[in-house]
Amino acid sequence: MNPQPPAPLRPTITGRAETPMAFVKAIVQAYTQRGMDPLPALTEAQIAPESLERPEARITALQMEWLSATAMRELDDEALGWFSRRLPWGSYGMLVRASLTAPTLGVAMQRWCRHHGLLTEDILLQVSTEEGVAHLQLTEQGGLGALQEFAVVSVLRNALGVACWLTDSRIPLQQTTLRFAPPPHADSYRVLFDGPTQFNAHMHSLQFDAGYLSLPVRRDEAALQRMLQRALLLTVRPYRRDRLLVEKVRQTLAEHPEHSRNADDLAAWLNLSPRTLHRQLKEEGASLQQLKDAVRRDLATDLLLRTLRSIKQIAAEVGFQNEKSFMRAFKGWTGQTPEEFRNQT
Repeated sequence: MNPQPPAPLRPTITGRAETPMAFVKAIVQAYTQRGMDPLPALTEAQIAPESLERPEARITALQMEWLSATAMRELDDEALGWFSRRLPWGSYGMLVRASLTAPTLGVAMQRWCRHHGLLTEDILLQVSTEEGVAHLQLTEQGGLGALQEFAVVSVLRNALGVACWLTDSRIPLQQTTLRFAPPPHADSYRVLFDGPTQFNAHMHSLQFDAGYLSLPVRRDEAALQRMLQRALLLTVRPYRRDRLLVEKVRQTLAEHPEHSRNADDLAAWLNLSPRTLHRQLKEEGASLQQLKDAVRRDLATDLLLRTLRSIKQIAAEVGFQNEKSFMRAFKGWTGQTPEEFRNQT
């Protein structure tokens, strides 16, 4: 008899171990509730069983991804025992797909929260805004018991990860509020949620700049298929890129051209230093000149299509000193002269 080939080796664990052991124990409890053995899943994630008895122990984000993925498949429950009914494998992917065609993040998250309520009535998720602050609120409809902390933290982090992915933008939190008392591993919350965390609050919520709700959804079905190959990254790892500044700059250029004459004026209007403005735009993969050109192009094409104004008038309104420089720039943007663009429609 030929021996079985050895199982493929996992890569060496790297990264900071910051995920509290309490969350590992919560997954083990989900196995216990089903009368199943968690040891193979722990072994797969390179977690020593004896570490479960050390409350101060931590695992890396990669280990948490491995453990959660294995447990969700074996238990066929993406909620890992939190709710009164299982959420079969693919449930959260279905929620994202239902939000994919939304025009903005605000509409997408309203859909995501509403459809989550179709999966379970144990919690209620809502998005609201107040004085420029968005609130993603989680209300417990039924008792979550010993899994309360893990359930609340996981759902909120998943919702935030989906929001970041849909907009391809980091969404920094202004505050996280949680109804339960600070756990022994409360120091881990500085990693779980950026910004301050308030325990013993009157509601579970994430709070962030409401401007992010206006960001466009940037993903499609092909991107979703790629994301689902490692969907847990949305929950276990923070998103890095922040696109809100790009949208603020674009909006200011379009609506307040008097504040857009140069980088100094624009930065002052946005309460930034010119250096910070350029640096943050570069981090977002944009430049001030690119955004100016995009806004000018959009305004020019709109005027060409909607009005009968002369090319000279449009050039002046878009911000060019003369007709010739406008025509040269327009051809660079579209590959056509303004007249050719207008006549083709």
